[in-house]
Amino acid sequence: MEGFITSIVFVGIFILASGIRIINQYERGVILTLGKYTGMRNPGLNIIIPIVQTLRKVDVRSTPVDVPKQEVITKDNVTIGVDAVVYFRVLSAEKAVLETTNYTYATAQFAQAALRDVVGNVELDELLSKRDEISTQIKNVVDSETDKWGIDVENVKIQNIELPQDMKRAMAKQAEAERERRAVIITAGGEKAAAQEVAEAAKILSESPGGVAIRTLQTLEKISVEPSQKSVFVLPMEMTDALKKLVR
Repeated sequence: MEGFITSIVFVGIFILASGIRIINQYERGVILTLGKYTGMRNPGLNIIIPIVQTLRKVDVRSTPVDVPKQEVITKDNVTIGVDAVVYFRVLSAEKAVLETTNYTYATAQFAQAALRDVVGNVELDELLSKRDEISTQIKNVVDSETDKWGIDVENVKIQNIELPQDMKRAMAKQAEAERERRAVIITAGGEKAAAQEVAEAAKILSESPGGVAIRTLQTLEKISVEPSQKSVFVLPMEMTDALKKLVR
């Protein structure tokens, strides 16, 4: 008799222990009684009725989900590969459990479809220059559809945009041509500025009596430092004019 009572006590303790559930601070518990939703459980120690009740834990932290690379044809008929990452949070654990079989997978699949739809309606240049705006459009589309699952899509980020090889070569040539064009403009600007300075200096020398002669002598002094160098003496115009007058 004592052994029977002891067995009953052990069985009771085992059943009670199997009904103990601990819910972490970042989780919420959904209670199903005989398959029917009967309430929520908060973080901490919780007791359920074994066999009769089941507890589904739902993580309510922000969760990142990768959207694998998708081949998309843009509006201007360029085939590209693009991937993204989605950040979402469960706001209603009840809806997340009852409205979809796997809310993480469902959110990722819908984000994948939205990525193809949105990117397919823009041109490549717009996609490259307005990546953040397009990411926001995808986020709004996914967020509006996942509300019924109790999911809040916090952010969507387009990560990589893979271009065809011929497109990469064309863009590289375009960038090189643009750099050459800028270099020519800068060089031309420098030459123009130098020419203006030379013209102003020449004007000042021509207006100063003997200015050209002095400048000529200074030039001859600089080029005649080495004895082996040959120097060509060029008479200033004013000296040439003076010699012409003497000859006459």
